Amino acid sequence: MSEPPAAPQRASDDPATAAFQPRVAASPPALAELRARFGPQCSLARAVREHHGRDESPLDVPPPDAVVYAHSHDDVVDAVRIAARHGLPLVPFGAGSSLEGHVLAIAGGVSLDLSRLDRVIAIDTEDLSATVQAGVTRLALNDALRGTGMFFPIDPGADATLGGMCATGASGTNAVRYGTMRENVLALTAVTATGETLHTGTRARKSSAGYDLTRLLIGSEGTLAVITEITLRLHPLPEAMSAAVCHFPDVAAAVRTASQVIQSGIPIDRCELLDALAVRAVNRHSKLALRESPLLLMEFHGSTAAVREQAEQAQGIAVDNGGGGFEWATQPEDRSRLWQARHMAYFALLQLRPGARSVTTDVCVPISRLTECIEQTRLDLETSGLETAMIGHVGDGNFHVLILVGPDDPSERVRAEAANDRLTERAIALGGTCTGEHGIGLHKMRFLERERDPATLDLMRSIKRALDPRNILNPGKIFSL
Repeated sequence: MSEPPAAPQRASDDPATAAFQPRVAASPPALAELRARFGPQCSLARAVREHHGRDESPLDVPPPDAVVYAHSHDDVVDAVRIAARHGLPLVPFGAGSSLEGHVLAIAGGVSLDLSRLDRVIAIDTEDLSATVQAGVTRLALNDALRGTGMFFPIDPGADATLGGMCATGASGTNAVRYGTMRENVLALTAVTATGETLHTGTRARKSSAGYDLTRLLIGSEGTLAVITEITLRLHPLPEAMSAAVCHFPDVAAAVRTASQVIQSGIPIDRCELLDALAVRAVNRHSKLALRESPLLLMEFHGSTAAVREQAEQAQGIAVDNGGGGFEWATQPEDRSRLWQARHMAYFALLQLRPGARSVTTDVCVPISRLTECIEQTRLDLETSGLETAMIGHVGDGNFHVLILVGPDDPSERVRAEAANDRLTERAIALGGTCTGEHGIGLHKMRFLERERDPATLDLMRSIKRALDPRNILNPGKIFSL
């Protein structure tokens, strides 16, 4: 097993990350101790390190110095303690599906792969809860729940690990009804920066016992502790489900419909926007034949009668806004096909321009400002000269913009980042946030500084320093110290 090459002096030549601290190469004693403890679970192979040095962001950062595969909670404890002894940066890694550079080893060090912590520990049908290891994916959990009459609703597009979903505060298409990871995690087991085991929360549905450390760790992006085990809230499968596709003459009409449906109190479960380019992409990728115009993909859950009534009310609002061409999917296989196509939209859009990368961003604004924000963004993107698509969880004011950039044209990346800047400034000015569900990572650090006041950022830094005084856990993410 060969030693890794010497680490470069700079973290990255990428303009979005070049300002961060220099990398420090892992010392031979640190690597020797890792190999002695973990044997074949520790890899220095370049291909393995490069795999763990990439996510779905457009950022280019050199790979970690080593990769350690954790097979148990005790493995995580030992990996953290070794890293702490040597001052070695440690970056938790799940499925590598993050979009903002969360898993990139900006300071070098070790990528701690948690994907083999993949056991569903317990399913409690009476308490509607499940306890899983951090490497279990959302699809694997729902496969394990088949036949129980329950499901776990949080569904980001990627088949992410549940530990990663906790770390980024993920949500997805079901958030309008079921909330995000913050509302659906009851308890966590995690390893602190000193290698101590931390238990937060209980299986009880509520508690007033001191600080809410569970919510503190959700969205912390691996900077405060390494999550190893999660107790989740489950939900009963509804009696009836119905999905509908409705087409609109323009994006603004679709967004007005979504806003009015929510403001009318109709208990819609999902309400997704795809613009014309996104529809074209999913048609090609998933072999669908949807009309290539802006559309809303809606879903209703409940009793058969309630679903019918909700659907009729939503359809009436859509028609008033120029919507038409309703296509209903009540059979499970038809609904699954539609939602699978929606979840694959990101990869479908990349295939429209082979070899391209995507500058992908998300913002979230109050539902009352959603139409304004999306329409201004659409007009801005039309003048950018870039190939762009807009997809949104518009039922909760959250939408995504994907900007395709060529790998051989740096000017496209510069223009894409400028459009991203304008979008984020627009969302913040309208009372929104720079990210509804992607998290901060590396890519959105500059936006967090614009959204939060200095006192708030200082308090965040104080929490980080208190829990991770040596700054070994995913350093250089969320904010700089």
